[in-house]
Amino acid sequence: MESEELFDVVDEQDQVLEQLPRSVVHARKLLHRAANVFVFNSVGALLLQFRSATKDEYPHCYTSSASGHLSAGEDYQESAEREMLEEIGIQTPLERLEKFPGTPHNAYEHTVLFRTFSDGPFTFDPLEIERGEFFELPVIDQMLNDHEQQFTPPFRQLYRWYRVNQGE
Repeated sequence: MESEELFDVVDEQDQVLEQLPRSVVHARKLLHRAANVFVFNSVGALLLQFRSATKDEYPHCYTSSASGHLSAGEDYQESAEREMLEEIGIQTPLERLEKFPGTPHNAYEHTVLFRTFSDGPFTFDPLEIERGEFFELPVIDQMLNDHEQQFTPPFRQLYRWYRVNQGE
């Protein structure tokens, strides 16, 4: 059996306290780290991934173009680059936009949001992602308004910040 991924458990200031297995960190609702990437295409639409039915958290929900937890010892940039390659099969320059503190509303994840631009081609990891598709931002606004529960809580926080702070 594959050994379980180790996460850095952190405090409110994002300082590492210890390293514990993923299942323990989630079960105890301990603060940990995540990186999210918003991938925009050349006409400004945002790539959303629709999570597979087998995901342990928020199956069959829309979320960021690529996202994931930082492995123990990894930094936010490294994690964002790794997740982009693993989940959607691209390597593009990343722009760091904002860091958000971990709270009960975003799954106890200190999160850094990155932005990049790509028209693909994309290779979606079938274990993680049922499908990926681009949406114009006003369409996402309407989808969120009508069916907020169809989006992961971390994505909702990041997207709402993006819409207020990045204009469009």
